Amino acid sequence: MAATEYLIKKSDLDPIPLVPIAPEEFDKWLKKQDKDIQNWVGANAFSARAGSFLLLPSKKGEIDQVLVGISKDRTMWDYAALPATLPEGTYKIKGRLKDEEADAACLGWSLGTYSFDWYKESTKEFSTLVLPKNVDETRLDALAGGIELTRDLINIPAADMGPVELAQAARDLAAEFGGQCCVIEDQDLLEHNFPAVYAVGKGAAEGRRPCLIDMVWGEEKAPKVTLVGKGVCFDTGGLDIKPAAFMKLMKKDMGGAAHVLGLAKAIMAANLPINLRVIIPAVENAVSDKAMRPLDVVESRKGKTIEIGHTDAEGRVVLADGLALACEDKPELILDFATLTGAARVALGTELPALFSNNDKLANDLLAGGTAEDDHMWRLPLWKPYRKLIDGKTGDLSNESAAPYGGAITAALFLEEFVDHDIPWAHMDVMGWNTSSQAGKPEGGEAMGLRAAFHMIKNRF
Repeated sequence: MAATEYLIKKSDLDPIPLVPIAPEEFDKWLKKQDKDIQNWVGANAFSARAGSFLLLPSKKGEIDQVLVGISKDRTMWDYAALPATLPEGTYKIKGRLKDEEADAACLGWSLGTYSFDWYKESTKEFSTLVLPKNVDETRLDALAGGIELTRDLINIPAADMGPVELAQAARDLAAEFGGQCCVIEDQDLLEHNFPAVYAVGKGAAEGRRPCLIDMVWGEEKAPKVTLVGKGVCFDTGGLDIKPAAFMKLMKKDMGGAAHVLGLAKAIMAANLPINLRVIIPAVENAVSDKAMRPLDVVESRKGKTIEIGHTDAEGRVVLADGLALACEDKPELILDFATLTGAARVALGTELPALFSNNDKLANDLLAGGTAEDDHMWRLPLWKPYRKLIDGKTGDLSNESAAPYGGAITAALFLEEFVDHDIPWAHMDVMGWNTSSQAGKPEGGEAMGLRAAFHMIKNRF
């Protein structure tokens, strides 16, 4: 299904009007209506609560219009439940919304039609919305398509989304928009100096061998923006194997890779004037006789050695090589996305990504983008006194902190060791998964921070 399949420019039918009303405006609106409408509203105890709606009948008993309760902030989520809950049909928004409200309403409607039904028969249909004339269709298509790609890639079972398939998804995306994609595989990783990626992925079976995905798009002379995504296509924990309850959702451990591919799709679809690079170390952290062992010492592209304190802290190890590569052509900025730590979820819950950055302006621009797009993050510190906790005993660094606290911070400090200090960098530690269903946010894979990052890049460049 196309991300905007249930959004159309015009309709041969007469669309049913949607009347958006915030609770604080409702009483004033109601007083202007005739007695029949006032009585109907009262009989249905409708108060314009955000997320609610009320069908108003015509004299013939048909739907004349629909009252839609919206929040004071008028967010995209006010419209997300409507395509699935309204009687099936074609609708339009009555009156003229502000440009940003029109954009939000249409994106919310689009996300409300998302369902991952690749593996089951589905007859689910949604209602259709006629696009307001002032909507930014390019932005809508870009963001809806990028979010859909992110969700799909995370939702696909790990058996069908290993390193090989993830690399193919990147190749397909590059081909769609005229970019180029290079994939370095298996033993060639050592030849091309990606020893940390190889070390994590070397225990995987044939057909699921590690690789480094490197995609570029845009004008060579345009500002360089590099995205790095953690691509652990399944994480058993390695020899320090996870308990079953913690392993169950580990198909989502390539969520960082899904995010950077989804963000790349949005950037390319919107034709933003940047020179884009996407780097994804793609591996499976498997249990085998060839898997890395606790207290192994692993080389890295940057030359620093990594002591493996715990084989289940593999994401930061593969990102070490990816971030080192990202710095080599001196981009304007680097963003990385990763489903990196449970500690970030303990600190902030499952819906709020943790943001770390070595640059206050970049961090503030991302936070502002999150506010503008209702795609919030929370900045945590790169607290230097904790740096000593990741000193290695037999290697330069350990991938395991010496203390059980502040795990999201020590993981970010580990990553910072592989980023040149003069390059603005931000790291987003995301859940990448909705643990329950809400309007426009079905249980399963989710894009978190993607809209904020798109907003920042679009405004900056």
